[in-house]
Amino acid sequence: MTAKNRCRTRRPGFLATALTLVFALTVGQASAQSSESTLPSIGGAGGGLISERQEADIGRQVMTSIRRSAPQITDPLVHDYLSSVIYNLVPSAPLNSSDLTLALIDSPDINAFAVPGNIVGVNGGLFLNADSEQQFASVLAHELAHLSQRHFARRLEQQETSAPLTIAGMIAGIILSAVTQSDIGIAAIAGTQALAVQNMLAYSRAHEQEADRVGMEILANSGMDPRGMPEMFEIMMRQNRLQGNRVPEYLSTHPLTQNRVADTRNRAEQYPRRDVADALEYHLVRSRLQVRYAKSADIAVETFKDYLERSETEKPDAIRYGYAVALLRNGNHTEAVAQLERLLEGSPGRITYQVTLAEVMIEQDRLDQARSLLTEALSRNPGNYPITDMLARVETAAGNGERAAEYLHRLTRELPKKEHLWLRLAEAEGLARNIVGVHRARAEYDILMGDLESAQRQLRQAQEKLPAGAPLRQVVTERLSQVSERLNQQRS
Repeated sequence: MTAKNRCRTRRPGFLATALTLVFALTVGQASAQSSESTLPSIGGAGGGLISERQEADIGRQVMTSIRRSAPQITDPLVHDYLSSVIYNLVPSAPLNSSDLTLALIDSPDINAFAVPGNIVGVNGGLFLNADSEQQFASVLAHELAHLSQRHFARRLEQQETSAPLTIAGMIAGIILSAVTQSDIGIAAIAGTQALAVQNMLAYSRAHEQEADRVGMEILANSGMDPRGMPEMFEIMMRQNRLQGNRVPEYLSTHPLTQNRVADTRNRAEQYPRRDVADALEYHLVRSRLQVRYAKSADIAVETFKDYLERSETEKPDAIRYGYAVALLRNGNHTEAVAQLERLLEGSPGRITYQVTLAEVMIEQDRLDQARSLLTEALSRNPGNYPITDMLARVETAAGNGERAAEYLHRLTRELPKKEHLWLRLAEAEGLARNIVGVHRARAEYDILMGDLESAQRQLRQAQEKLPAGAPLRQVVTERLSQVSERLNQQRS
């Protein structure tokens, strides 16, 4: 769970650019169509040319590419918060299915995207740039609106004759962009759908307007403030002016104009004014990520310490928490514990504080105390992801592979698409000397990574180590059959 400061020389956001270029559903800024164009009606549109099942297949391809090549945030506290916000919005979004897959891209750039197959991606940088939870949620609502209106399918319907080639080129471009970490994939997309892009330019502004409108409805119906959307747009516009030639990642695929900002502001003012307070958890997670993307742990410590000492500091608990996380990253464990214990005095049951305190205790090799703290927390919050994850880390650090595997089995049942959990389960099974368990966990990891041949080998090795007639051998055989069938389909 330990987050490291990252200094990358590669161009950030390359994958998100490819994904949003294709799917997040704006294709350039020059649209001759008037912003007053009549918007398509909600629901009912889309799906004639590309089915929801095809969209799901595309989504799986995209997620495989992300897993292979895009750095991801695996921090359970961040994932848990993002999931809670998304699933607060989902009941108000006109989606055909509420089963979403979340991708947390480890980049400080501001970006988010929506992919057919109900995939929503968010850069860590979105937390850094959204000053409030309402602003943050407005971007998610906008992306859910793109999904709910099936803009990808509707765009394809406008140029039916070239659709098969276009779809193939899009998928190939995404995979190339992910695997090569370059612009090759983007070039492939441009080459296969140049005409399609040209034909669809006239619809991009209408789709963005529709996503703004539907997104604000989602926010309002979820009990959040629609005014967060124009506020977030204004932050992006301001960043755009400050960055000069380097357009923020999000704006390269979701172009903004002053007219659009004004339009969303006017729309937001039509909703009843309500004072919606941010959840503290948003600002705790934001502080955690500010430490992650700080130039160094020393700088993070000094920055949060300075904020903490100011009398006018807003959200002092979030600042103190950021200070504690910075101290942890800087190796000052004793002071980090003191800050977290002070926070826990004011909010004894807050999971974020408990999990972070346990994280420090692991660094201090106080494993019995960490286990006791987390076991009690889990008894009050059964099934909680961050607590269970940290308990698995405690047991792994203590050399208790069997117990760590028990916790990780729980997590992989609840979160089967999290590939890093399968890797950790394989490690725990190895620690417990459960070789069959190692092969099975590695196979699930390989499946998510799109390496079906390796998954097939892993399952065959597991099968060979189990006696004929054993119930587990039948389970392994059935999974092997499924993988072999998918592999045959892939080859044909």
